[in-house]
Amino acid sequence: MSARRVVIVGAGHAGFHTACFLRSGGWTGGITLIDSAPGMPYQRPPLSKDFLWGKQELEDGIFRPSSYFFDNQIDLIVGRRVLSIDRGLKSLVLEGKFVVEYEHLVIATGSSPRALSVPGANLDGVVSLSTSADAVVLREYVEQARAVVVVGGGFIGLEVASMVVSSGKRAVVLEAADRIMGRALTRRMSEYFERVHRNSGVDLQLATGVSAIEGVAGVVCSVVTTSEERHEADLVVVGIGSSANDCVAADSGLATDRGVLVDTHLRCSDPTVFAIGDCARFPFDRGRGVEMIRLESVQNATDQARYVAQQICGESTEPYVAVPWFWTEQFGRKLQIAGLVDGFDRIEEDARDPDSFSLSCYSGDTLLGVESVNAPRDHIRARRQLHDLLAVGNLH
Repeated sequence: MSARRVVIVGAGHAGFHTACFLRSGGWTGGITLIDSAPGMPYQRPPLSKDFLWGKQELEDGIFRPSSYFFDNQIDLIVGRRVLSIDRGLKSLVLEGKFVVEYEHLVIATGSSPRALSVPGANLDGVVSLSTSADAVVLREYVEQARAVVVVGGGFIGLEVASMVVSSGKRAVVLEAADRIMGRALTRRMSEYFERVHRNSGVDLQLATGVSAIEGVAGVVCSVVTTSEERHEADLVVVGIGSSANDCVAADSGLATDRGVLVDTHLRCSDPTVFAIGDCARFPFDRGRGVEMIRLESVQNATDQARYVAQQICGESTEPYVAVPWFWTEQFGRKLQIAGLVDGFDRIEEDARDPDSFSLSCYSGDTLLGVESVNAPRDHIRARRQLHDLLAVGNLH
């Protein structure tokens, strides 16, 4: 019989907060938190913001000191990868043949950046940003770089471009789609931030991919685009999305499909196993049918961690419901998004001035989400509205 223990795989926002909520919620059994990376668990969002700007150091982003884990009887195992999960024996095998038994298992393995598959992608000076080690390397490169090429016009790529240009350096952003941040934003908001970047000095090239990265003596020197242009570069930052880390779940026989599949209670195909955070795909209903979605945000990770802890402690039997929200800051414009805006058929705009406004997106009469620029009150109000819709059952 397995020990009365919760084992959490992954010590990012989702995994760390699950351990915290379990202990503060009254779980008296064992808690083991495992992560393949060495060192204390830390926050990742500041890596592309305050840390990259030099306003924060890595130790400032650590969730809690080691004494916290000791005082709360949380067994922290870092620097060991999970090799396999035996769901029949309810145990995990870690590197070094270390075995941990569980009563409940929480998979919070996060996601990894997609690699750029072109010649020269492995040259020195081609970097992505996911871990603290990546951030240290990137900050050193940015300090020395003169010409930076950013591949991908998503949140992280544009945050990097904003920092680079604000530091007086040249930045080219290559985005394969016809607009920036296209997966998350309305076209109107994408076009607003396109103007912001262009007016601030970013060389923004849309509908443009990368065909090759060139180097000298193993070090990057230029990027060749699909339109056969060549851009000088002593640093290339790749931000073309991420993929769920679902291999260990799939290898154990759990259902996966571009993420670990869970039900409305965030349980996997094995009900003793939960999956949360960036690695999980869960059902979400905005009043037009259930969709399986995967979200990459601190809010989603924390909300799901709290919910799973309540499930394990026996405090909640209701399905998981939460309003997604996200944010980014670029060139002094803070964009906050409440809900998910894709699939709208109508937009209402509330503008105070050109750089402070909100776009409310509707499907029929149903509010789907609100995008706000430098309008925090609008954002808070939108979250409350969407929460109320969830509460009365218009969204599930």
